[in-house]
Amino acid sequence: MQGKRVFVSGGAGVIGRELVPRLLAAGAIPIVGDLKPRPAHFGAGVIYRQGDLNAMTEAEFHLHAPEVYIHLAATFERSTESYEFWEENFLHNVRLSHHLMTLAKDCPSLRRVVFASSYLIYDQSLYQFDAAREQPVSLRETDPVNPRNLTGMAKFAHEIELRFIDQFCAQRMSTVCARIYRGFGRNSRDVISRWVRMLLAGEPIQVYRPEGQFDYIYAADTAQGLLRLAAAEDVKGIINLGTGRSRRVQDVVQALRTHFPAMQAAAVDSDIPYEASQADVTLLRARLGWVPGTPLEQAIAEIVAFERERHGAALAAEAAPLRVLVSSASRKVPLVRAMQAAVRQLDPKGQVVAGDLNPQALSAAVADAFWAMPPTRDEQLPQLIAGLRERGIRAVLPTRDGELAFWARHSAALQREGVAVLAAAPVALERCLDKLAFARFGAERGLPFIPASTSLDACGAGPYVVKERYGAGSRALGLGLQREAALAHAQGLQAPIFQPLVLGQEISVDAWLDRQSRCKGVVLRRRDRVVNGESEVTTTFSDHALQAQCARILEALELSGPVVMQAMLDATGGLHVIECNARFGGASTTGLAVGLDSLLWSLLEARGDDLSAWPFIRSPRQVRQVRVPCDLYIHDPGL
Repeated sequence: MQGKRVFVSGGAGVIGRELVPRLLAAGAIPIVGDLKPRPAHFGAGVIYRQGDLNAMTEAEFHLHAPEVYIHLAATFERSTESYEFWEENFLHNVRLSHHLMTLAKDCPSLRRVVFASSYLIYDQSLYQFDAAREQPVSLRETDPVNPRNLTGMAKFAHEIELRFIDQFCAQRMSTVCARIYRGFGRNSRDVISRWVRMLLAGEPIQVYRPEGQFDYIYAADTAQGLLRLAAAEDVKGIINLGTGRSRRVQDVVQALRTHFPAMQAAAVDSDIPYEASQADVTLLRARLGWVPGTPLEQAIAEIVAFERERHGAALAAEAAPLRVLVSSASRKVPLVRAMQAAVRQLDPKGQVVAGDLNPQALSAAVADAFWAMPPTRDEQLPQLIAGLRERGIRAVLPTRDGELAFWARHSAALQREGVAVLAAAPVALERCLDKLAFARFGAERGLPFIPASTSLDACGAGPYVVKERYGAGSRALGLGLQREAALAHAQGLQAPIFQPLVLGQEISVDAWLDRQSRCKGVVLRRRDRVVNGESEVTTTFSDHALQAQCARILEALELSGPVVMQAMLDATGGLHVIECNARFGGASTTGLAVGLDSLLWSLLEARGDDLSAWPFIRSPRQVRQVRVPCDLYIHDPGL
């Protein structure tokens, strides 16, 4: 596997947590996709994508250029599937498997597909009985199939899909379906791990059908088997992945009793069938020269040790969810929703609180909670801190120019309260908020900034741009004015500055920089239609030289976090920087759409994660954003 790029769906699950480190040890480059946050023990060599893989695009999959694809991602319920599982099974089993293989089947780099299937595919009448059996049934790959539940149906459906793909793609890639038996492992929801957690909590356990016989396969062994199958490209089709040796439920109980001598285990009457199954591993042994070998007792000892170690941490993990405040949320519904997506990548129970002075702010309709905040003034700091503490808020994203300096100025005090401010340092902010200081900074360093002055005579013969020195650049903007009109317009401003008018294509530059002002990613976009200073229609484009130039400028400004820079491109393609807003812009969600995960990176940096493990993967496709009004309907009997 040395040097091979391996895409693992569901790689943060029980099997994936065992498989990914083994891939690294084998010299592979794992690319992991999962809904769950990145496991702490994954090394920096793991490329990690958190989020619903149903949203993964073909361009993104092909950009990773995997040579091997191991499909682990699945959802399931233990014992009896609930009514609600109907939709979940379709989305995360049936649909997901089909979607990912649709992306993979035409990927030029792909040579091997390993699918984690299940023994639940076999006809249950072969191995389930009305009475306990003395001997288990060894299920062979050629035995009849009749999936016993929705999960088994989904696995079987994808096996058929892979069989179909083999008809057309067998010359350039091979596929194998590993029918995995009764899996269990560390950090799992399986019955063994559940029992261990209950026993650690001093609770009794209930045992159903202690005479039942299952082929228990430890997740570490499953991972080893999948790794071997990934490397053995000549092994194709269906293959059992089990130990070949069934153990009774009462054997599990007895193994647990050696670790919990005082445990209470009560046998409970049940109407579920008696199972007596195990894998026929003849083919597995013949093709791989290997079968899983971890004894049940050893695996249970490892699980007990694992659960003991994390017992205290697990209790702590049940603390309040991650809560992030989007301040001055106003009408910024797309931004609130984007922050919700970022928060829930880190904590599925995470929440976004929209904060605004206006108690009728529209963002309240989409946020998880709303806070009618006091003004962001220094004398209000104690009240604001009390409000943050009361709501359990751990990070603040300022979104209005007028409040950036306040939050940055008090970031140290807020940090002591456990609240991270997702904004640049005060000096860098002030440089951007003062447009005259911004222009002078550029002139001093030879940067392509449009010059500015408090004197009209310093700006040439005109036409001119007249604007306020502080605050939003579009406010009371006078554009393309001749001398007399420019002077008249300045009379109506509080602190006017003058600039020469530069004609050309107006662009926005979305970017994200870390706390050391290192630029992680840049996205360029044309401002195709601008209304009241905001892009109503904007289209991304790529220009590597221009992107590098913009990154150098932003780093020189010593900014951090999400920023958006406004500029003009003249007829020769020359860059003329107008201003830079050290915050997430009104149309910056366009950058998110092509891979600039600025909100997620800010949250990761705030909690101390190594951001080298979260690379900027820019979509090769361009995106046009059209900002249109959207009706929202709220159905609530209490309205």
